[in-house]
This record gives sequence, structure tokens and C-alpha cells, in this order.
Amino acid sequence: MSRVVFVQPDGTKQEVEATEGNSVMQAATANLVPGIIGECGGELTCATCHVFVDEAWTGALPARVELEEDMLEVTSEEPTDASRLCCQIQLDSSLDGIVVHVPKTQQ
Repeated sequence: MSRVVFVQPDGTKQEVEATEGNSVMQAATANLVPGIIGECGGELTCATCHVFVDEAWTGALPARVELEEDMLEVTSEEPTDASRLCCQIQLDSSLDGIVVHVPKTQQ
């Protein structure tokens, strides 16, 4: 199991447990995390699972693929260098405790 900490725009934190191999989006939707919609089910076609990865964790993730870069251009909130679609973040032991921030406009 891996832990994921979701930080809401008001600073509220929700820590959930997830199965390694699942995505951060799957962890969010399985635990009803507000603001993570995942309309496409992780198919990289909707951008409704946009998060800002906490600065302490950005270096632990692989680079964004071109399709993810394209989808980040249509998110509800202006993307930053820390922006990711959490359907593309696959959990493993190295990401145990990862912290992601939910965009204010994705509520």
C-alpha cells in the first residue's frame, strides 16, 4: 500500500491509502477526494484530474509525456511546472506519502 496526501485549496488535507500500481487518480476517486473527477477514467482525454505536485515530490516523478503536456493546456486552472494529470502518476513504494494539491478551480 502507498499513501497519498491530497491538499485542498483551503489547506485541508486528506490522506488515503492506495494499492501500488494504481494511479493517484484511482486513489482519489476510490476515496471520493473532492476536486479529482477523472471523467475519462484515466485515459488521458479529459484533464479533470489536474493536480499540483508538492515541490518535495516533483523530482521523484518521471517526465510528462507529450499527450499529458497537451492535455495540461486545457485544464481549469493555469498549469505550472508542478502540474500533472494524476491519472499519469503510478504509485509504487518510492511515492509512499506523495503530496498533491487540488486546484481551486477544479472543485
